[in-house]
Amino acid sequence: MSDQHQAPPADGGLHADCANCFGLCCVALPFAASADFAVNKDAGTPCTNLLDDFRCGIHSQLRERGFPGCTVFDCFGAGQKVSQITFGGTDWRQAPGSAGKMFAVFPVMRQLHELLWYLTEALTLPAAAPVHAGLRKALADTEALTRGSADELTGVDVAALRHDINTLLLRTSELVRAEVPGRKKNHRGADLIGAKLRGADLRGANLRGAYLIAADMRGADLRSADVIGADFRDTNLRGADLTGAIFLTQAQLNAAKGDAATKLPPALSRPAHW
Repeated sequence: MSDQHQAPPADGGLHADCANCFGLCCVALPFAASADFAVNKDAGTPCTNLLDDFRCGIHSQLRERGFPGCTVFDCFGAGQKVSQITFGGTDWRQAPGSAGKMFAVFPVMRQLHELLWYLTEALTLPAAAPVHAGLRKALADTEALTRGSADELTGVDVAALRHDINTLLLRTSELVRAEVPGRKKNHRGADLIGAKLRGADLRGANLRGAYLIAADMRGADLRSADVIGADFRDTNLRGADLTGAIFLTQAQLNAAKGDAATKLPPALSRPAHW
């Protein structure tokens, strides 16, 4: 069995391209004063740090200035899709009448692009061949939805779509993890906050939706583990092996703590704060 799998292509439109986005995550989404954000902000209200050219005025100091939540967020490329495709490159400042609709579309598009990320990855996994046909159809159907009009997008039943796709992703997970020898740990949805998992053998484990906040996972082996929806906030992943981890996202890595020894899948980047 190989622990590596081909990553979703970097040019697949599923990586954020902030230069071609109208600062949508800085405007459309709300945030509350907390450990993640220094201030309160309502949905549809521009962050006070947003510049006229849609860049962040404190981008290089977000963590120091009390906005670590911004460094964790990943739109999976939804920002540029809404800005350049759905609204044809006309920003909400140029056309203020479209602002409300643009801000409503963005979170929908973000969820669709997250599903595209998972589906794209699943199609690179040889063990998932029995469900590749279903995955390809789901990928094509979801991609078609992202090309819809603003009104069509706001009408998408994302919850129902996510439920249907999750059935395929669950089967993908089962097929991939079945290739790992031995008994696999099942920590699905488990409360592992602060858990001592240093050096743990978690190959092929089910960590779906697990709460791993501030867990010590230094040197842990997570190859072929399913980590979809796992909460990695402040998880210590220094020296951990995440190559081949199933459905890992950049946002999860951004929320964790790692170092130069942490092994990552090729599609994901080592966070700057590591």
